[in-house]
Amino acid sequence: MKEIIFKKLDEKAILPKYAKPGDAGMDISSIEDIVIPARGIALVHTGLCMQLPERTEAQVRSRSGLALKHGIFVLNSPGTIDEGYTGEICVILGNLKDEDFKVNSGDRIAQMVIAELCPVTISETKGELKQTERGSGGFGSSGIKSN
Repeated sequence: MKEIIFKKLDEKAILPKYAKPGDAGMDISSIEDIVIPARGIALVHTGLCMQLPERTEAQVRSRSGLALKHGIFVLNSPGTIDEGYTGEICVILGNLKDEDFKVNSGDRIAQMVIAELCPVTISETKGELKQTERGSGGFGSSGIKSN
C-alpha cells in the first residue's frame, strides 16, 4: 500500500478520509467560510499540502450529493494534482444555481482519488493509424437515443 503524507497549514484543516471501506475517493474539506456566488466560481482552501508517492497523481472530483442537490461542482473536474506539487490543495468550485451557496469551514467540498501513472513515450507517424471498428466516430457515435 502506498502512503501519502499530509501537512496541515492551518489548525482548522481536516485530514482527508474515506467515508466507507472500499470507497475510491476520500473527502476533502474547506477551512473557510466562503460564498460561491450564483452562477459563479470560488477558490476554496483546504489548509493541507501533501507529498504524493512516486508515479501517482491526485484527482479532485465533485461530490455527487453537492452536485445533485445544490448544483455545486469541481469546475475543472477532475482537477489534477501532480506528484511534484507540494503547495496548498485548493478546489475550484462552480455554482450552477441562481442563488448563492455558502460553504462553511469543515464542510466536505470534494473528493480526491489517487491514481497510478502510466508514463508513455511520444512518437509520430506520417502513415496511417491502425484501423478500428469505431474509427473516427466521436461524440454520440455509440448511439444515444433521443426522443
